[in-house]
Amino acid sequence: MWQFSLIIFIITSFNSAAMAEELQISRFAAEGLSGWQSKVFKGKTDYHPIQDNGRIVIQAHSKGTASGLVKKVKLDPVRYHYLRWSWKIAHIVEKGDETTKAGDDYAARVYVIFPGRFFWQTKAINYIWANWLPKDKAVPNAYTSNAMMLAVESGPKLAGQWLSEERDILADYRRLFGEEPHEIGAIAIMTDTDNTGSDATAWYGDISISTDR
Repeated sequence: MWQFSLIIFIITSFNSAAMAEELQISRFAAEGLSGWQSKVFKGKTDYHPIQDNGRIVIQAHSKGTASGLVKKVKLDPVRYHYLRWSWKIAHIVEKGDETTKAGDDYAARVYVIFPGRFFWQTKAINYIWANWLPKDKAVPNAYTSNAMMLAVESGPKLAGQWLSEERDILADYRRLFGEEPHEIGAIAIMTDTDNTGSDATAWYGDISISTDR
């Protein structure tokens, strides 16, 4: 009997492994910023590839500016829902305040965008390196409740260090919006300081999304 159970286990494990799939949203070493589109809100944050610790990453520097880089995708969040990336910041935006328009600035953030049928139905999860919002806490964006700000990291303690992150997009969306998500339409990165007029520098490593851990 145990032989049959072992066979079932092996088959199930093999099928799970075969079904698991990881997609690279970015390949900065091979492609640079090819496929990423600039979205300017106020002034242009500087994004360019550099080498850091033996790998190619994107360095972002904002001085009173707000622009991001957007990569369009078409993904089912029920299937592709584990988002992975790495990032580093020089320092937080000390004048930043996650709850006000005047303080809506971040050294680093990674967006997942869910377009609706109409533009006002578009929703987004902003995974932020928060200034003061406690880690794992979430608040609506100061400008729109259709964007939720989720603190993946917070404060200055780990500034200057590369950190690797993983988020379950599907679980986060359900928790933050209380409903099922639309298709994922874009992934974006953004370093912005237009509201506080501050300086901020961040580095972004490659981003991927997968069907399984």
